[in-house]
Amino acid sequence: MALALWFSATAVLPSLKAEFTFSDGHAALLSSSVAVGFVCGTLISAILGLSDRAAPRRLFMYSALTAAAANAAILLLDPTSFSVVAMRFITGACMAGVYPVGMKMAATWAKKDTGLLVGLLVGALTIGSAFPHLFNAAGGVDWRFTLGATSVLALGAALMVNFVTLGPALAMRSRFEPAAILKAWSNKPLRLANLGYFGHMWELYAMWAWIGLFLHASFLARAEMSASDAKLYANLASFAVIGVGALGCLLGGLFADRVGRTTGDYGGDGHKRFLRPAGRRVIRC
Repeated sequence: MALALWFSATAVLPSLKAEFTFSDGHAALLSSSVAVGFVCGTLISAILGLSDRAAPRRLFMYSALTAAAANAAILLLDPTSFSVVAMRFITGACMAGVYPVGMKMAATWAKKDTGLLVGLLVGALTIGSAFPHLFNAAGGVDWRFTLGATSVLALGAALMVNFVTLGPALAMRSRFEPAAILKAWSNKPLRLANLGYFGHMWELYAMWAWIGLFLHASFLARAEMSASDAKLYANLASFAVIGVGALGCLLGGLFADRVGRTTGDYGGDGHKRFLRPAGRRVIRC
């Protein structure tokens, strides 16, 4: 519910461009500022150790409340102003207190089913990211409905998280060690995982951010389709294209638990050791 804020402004870009006059560069800033904010928020959270110092439920709640307020503030601002870009940046920064913290809370219940738990959470993120397009279809030409509805969803998430019970595997508090940053590159398995993840996120969020505009332009190009129908079908198709990824997340998590979440790791002696789930054969790629 809280992650519905991520693409709330992106989903209404066609309506905003139809009602207001702003450049393609400004439209790109509205989409990219959320991702930049998330990166900055994640770095600040890591340096300050917020996820370890603060109670997870409280951090999630305050982050979701702040993001909901920043998203709703756009309704009171001029969409062509830089202040709207700033609100999107704040929204993205607050997502660093929602998505990673939610992952941490889910992991406290992991017991040989980490893949399933992560798959469920990322699947929920996927559906949440698709919700603005569904709201946009329901709201017709009024882009304000989508922004208001996504803020209400985030508000509900902030309240509901207080009823979440943390599992027995809650990690102990740790101290920030700047030298550990080098391990992201010097440790080969971690380096390969990070490179794969960064590449995956690059193409995934690019598609999520622009698929709505692409489909809207494609439907408008059809002479027999009216502007209102093009907007409706583009939003419904965008919701389906993004939301179907939740099924892939769930199946991927179940598959990872079954065959192993990695092909192997490297021990201190530099030799590769393949991980074998109990009673199952190793799959070598």
